[in-house]
Amino acid sequence: MPGDDLDSPRRRLFGVTLVAASGMAAAAAGVEIPSPPTTGRRDGGTHLSIDDRLQTLLHHPAFAGHARLLLPWDDRPLDEALPLKQIGSLLPYHSHIEPRVVVDALNRMIDDVHRGQVVFSPFYPDAQRRADPTRNHTGLFFFRGKAGAPFALIAPGGGFAYVGSVHEGFPYAQEISRHGYNAFVLRYRPGLGEQAATEDMAAALSWLFTHAAELGIGTACYSVWGSSAGARMAANIGSQGAGGYGGETLPKPSIVVMAYTGHSRVARNEPPTFVVVGGEDGIAPPAVMERRVAALRAQGTRVEYRRYEGLGHGFGLGTGTAAEAWAAEAVRFWSEVSPPGR
Repeated sequence: MPGDDLDSPRRRLFGVTLVAASGMAAAAAGVEIPSPPTTGRRDGGTHLSIDDRLQTLLHHPAFAGHARLLLPWDDRPLDEALPLKQIGSLLPYHSHIEPRVVVDALNRMIDDVHRGQVVFSPFYPDAQRRADPTRNHTGLFFFRGKAGAPFALIAPGGGFAYVGSVHEGFPYAQEISRHGYNAFVLRYRPGLGEQAATEDMAAALSWLFTHAAELGIGTACYSVWGSSAGARMAANIGSQGAGGYGGETLPKPSIVVMAYTGHSRVARNEPPTFVVVGGEDGIAPPAVMERRVAALRAQGTRVEYRRYEGLGHGFGLGTGTAAEAWAAEAVRFWSEVSPPGR
């Protein structure tokens, strides 16, 4: 598993203008932007189902200009005939992928678009994306909670080779927003390693703080979430802050949520941390995370730790398993620091 965990809203501003810019930038970077479909859907092209194919997702009007960024890989051709019920085949480092959970979160975004809300925005300025076309593969997907509530920034995993947003991003954000918090899923640059990915996370945080008023989000007591490789990124931000990775000098997150990672570094004054891991994880063995948990507790950091026997790596929300309540428990942990109505 390359580079992964073995320690290796103003619509004018956030609507059509940014989406169009994303589409032009993606085209400049060589990202394939599908053209509209030539045939209609019996449901009017609204919701997706697990029986639909990737082609329907890639051509869905709700995702025009950034549909390709929903999916994990940037450097692999896609079989557009692949049914969404087989979307797990695109995520080789993950397990317990539930297509209905994936599709439900995608449909949430479709509904938001139909309500006139914006679900995607790039966070790097145009000049930076022109100077470095790899940054055209980045952006933020927004799941709204209560106006003015704190936000969560979520970094999916994928061994820094791909970005597993469909399994460890959008479903997390949907669950978080159900509790009243705002949630953003980070689409970072795959294939460039931990440093570049964490720099993307820092840049996204800086953008969120700058545009918090337009987005209707609170910046006090924000949280960072990550799974596998994404948990390394979240932990890096918890340890060093956005400023440590090229972003603005910002307050550290109020909590860090880490799922099944081998990240072991500990800095002084770490934020409260919620940790979840599978007992049979052969990629990020529980013993590695347990050493970090012990080190955090030894320096007085508040930690909650969940280990689920019988589960391996990359189980996401853990739907249908012993782990299926973990995300709600992490939200409860966060709410003890910062209630969503604050």
